[in-house]
Amino acid sequence: MKLSFPDLDVVGIKVEPEKVDNLRHKVANLLGQTKIGYPGAAPLSISSQHLVELQQKDYYVCEKTDGIRCLMYMVRGDTSSDVSGKHYLIDRKNDYRYVSGLHFPKPDDETFLSIHDDTIIDGELVIDTYEDGSQQLKYLVFDILVLGGHRVMHDPFDKRLVYLKEEILRPYKTMCQNLPEESRPFIVEEKSMHPSYNIEMMFRDIIPKVKRIRGNDGLIFTCCSTPYYIGLDEHILKWKPASDNTVDFRMHLRFPDAKPDSEGKINSVTEPDYGPIPVCQLSVMLSPQEYLPFGEMYLTRKEWDDLRAMGTPLDGTIVECYKDNQSRWRFYRLRNDKKDANPITVVEKTLESIADCVTEEDLIRAAAAIKTAWEARQR
Repeated sequence: MKLSFPDLDVVGIKVEPEKVDNLRHKVANLLGQTKIGYPGAAPLSISSQHLVELQQKDYYVCEKTDGIRCLMYMVRGDTSSDVSGKHYLIDRKNDYRYVSGLHFPKPDDETFLSIHDDTIIDGELVIDTYEDGSQQLKYLVFDILVLGGHRVMHDPFDKRLVYLKEEILRPYKTMCQNLPEESRPFIVEEKSMHPSYNIEMMFRDIIPKVKRIRGNDGLIFTCCSTPYYIGLDEHILKWKPASDNTVDFRMHLRFPDAKPDSEGKINSVTEPDYGPIPVCQLSVMLSPQEYLPFGEMYLTRKEWDDLRAMGTPLDGTIVECYKDNQSRWRFYRLRNDKKDANPITVVEKTLESIADCVTEEDLIRAAAAIKTAWEARQR
């Protein structure tokens, strides 16, 4: 069964450049950030040393969904007609999309007319595809940064989960049960969190089920006692099978004897067929304005033909790659949802994780010691 990915431009209306800067500044101020950038946390690739950390601290584990990461900014509307407030999805490019038809009431409001103002939650959009071919768009929520203008990102993760459940998700669920006929753009659900020692259950029960309906590419471990950290968070650990450990590069194409256009670029889609497969040069990010050449991506003729058939400009795009058994970078997918490649620090950590190669069996073997340490702390 072929799985689908959400299209953000179908889900919401992209905010115009002349208006989006105002929203970005508002969100940065709410978060206490001086830099105007994507406000989400990013996980660190797991290595064998983290198996000890999972024993030393309490972590929650959840399945790593292969969806579209988006934060949601809830704000009071500009006019009295905005009775439900306004809701914006923030993607990894730090673009904002207005989503109509959403409403999140506050707790203990039997009228469901109250609204959340200056609230930011974190989640991801997925499309569940069922055996009968039907599909359902969902927003899976797993964290909260700001609640009613108050920063809760500095509170520990387990406390933030309580805020998320009691202040956002429980009232929303009650409203949906009482007003089932209301049309909504997508279903909102909490992402299921489990104690980190339930690793075997994740592999045996959760991951197979999720793979059938929305895809899965690993596990996410989040420390219960640490704050939300914008950027690379060393207390959020991602585990992927060795074959799924990937890096996001910026790709530039070099064609033999091809002439660039007036802007000095070669568009591999609109230009005629050049015959030979191009050299795919890969770069990683040193800073938002500086890139470092890192290697080349190996392409077969079929892979190149399939890329051209996508009908999108390829030169300068972000491409996700994995290493094959010959240590060659291979194409996994285009990342049109990202505007930058991985920073060099992230790439180095990912390469360490690939070399270290923590396996499913390693995690399952560690589960007993993790549980013993968890229970000792509880006592």
